[in-house]
Amino acid sequence: MMEYNREDQLETKNELIVSDQKPDQAIKKAEQQKRRLSWMTPILSGIIGGSLVLGVTTYQHSKDETANASVQTQTNGTSNSSASSNKANTEKLSSTNSSDISTMVENMSPAIVGISNYQKQTESGMFGFESNSNSSSSSEQETGTGSGVIYKKANGKAYIITNNHVVEGASKLTVSLSNGKEVEGKLLGSDSLTDLAVVEISADHVEKVASFGDSSSLKAGESVIAIGNPLGKDLSRTVTQGIISGVDRTVSVDTSAGQTEMNVIQTDAAINPGNSGGALLNTKGEVIGINSMKISESGVEGIGFAIPSNDVKPIAEELMSKGKIERPYIGIGMMDLEQVPENYQTGTLGLSGSQLNKGVYIRQVAPGSPAEKAGLKENDVIISFNGKETDTGSALRNLLYNDAKIGDTVKVTLIRNGKTMTKQITLDQKESASS
Repeated sequence: MMEYNREDQLETKNELIVSDQKPDQAIKKAEQQKRRLSWMTPILSGIIGGSLVLGVTTYQHSKDETANASVQTQTNGTSNSSASSNKANTEKLSSTNSSDISTMVENMSPAIVGISNYQKQTESGMFGFESNSNSSSSSEQETGTGSGVIYKKANGKAYIITNNHVVEGASKLTVSLSNGKEVEGKLLGSDSLTDLAVVEISADHVEKVASFGDSSSLKAGESVIAIGNPLGKDLSRTVTQGIISGVDRTVSVDTSAGQTEMNVIQTDAAINPGNSGGALLNTKGEVIGINSMKISESGVEGIGFAIPSNDVKPIAEELMSKGKIERPYIGIGMMDLEQVPENYQTGTLGLSGSQLNKGVYIRQVAPGSPAEKAGLKENDVIISFNGKETDTGSALRNLLYNDAKIGDTVKVTLIRNGKTMTKQITLDQKESASS
């Protein structure tokens, strides 16, 4: 695997200001009080919104002050009550969200498994020399661990999607379930270019099956949860939370079948060695990605990648039914032209100017292949595939696998001895490490 509450409390202070009046003449007292009530009423109504009825039973100034104090107390009480209510609602919402996530994780965790890769190791005899005698024997040792997601259950079997690099080279696979059971797994199919594989186990102890979500609807900023086994069994079903940092990212990846470019989801949820093959979930508990890799350079934090669920589903089905991914085949051994020494480009290949360092250099052509039948030769340089530029081998491979099918006839533009020409190739299918 590649290496990646503040609450604002609002306090409202309402003040009711009433000017003192000292009646000089008893005959004017009633008129003064009447005027006082006429301008106080709108103020009180505005402050307490008609919810408080003020009864006036005396004209004395001390009674007015008492009433005003009562209005202040009740108004402030209403404000404080509102602030407390808002705070309670915020706490309740936060608690509910946390509770929902915990419930979702508890529900989905049984669908996440650990996978151990065992490979045969040769034990040397005396003095470290291997031999065919009894002093040398072969044993299976655990060489790596990863994660997987149970996504299907049928006819007494359960099926796990994981990364190809988790199971690659294994002579034996074991699967650790959430209930503590460890069962043997059978590799049904794998594909190094998409870094996906399907493992079959008995369904006897399987409690939960995950469902896929729609990765095409994801947006940056959405919350996601990663579940897997970072650093092995001791930290099984570790849960980390983050967001979608980016969608439709393209990253270059070195695989056992060569370099390729992968479409991935970027996330800042913590992904570590052992998380490979685990689930990236949305808040509904749907699998929207299979965790695959991270960037582990010094000074880089929180850059992990997952294979989108919409890419995973068809690959998983084809691996289940065929054990492999059938792809169109040209039949050439190739390398990026920019990796070829420039003096070889200008001398042997006859390139110059803008022809240099851009294209796919053909090192060899397989006998009987579509390339040989179409007239491609060693030392040709492919510069476009069906009208699209192919500056690198990974670009050519992606166009071949994504834009063409077995049986298609495609146009390949190439340079031979400095001259540009076009060839038509009818694509075939063949198991090969070359393209």
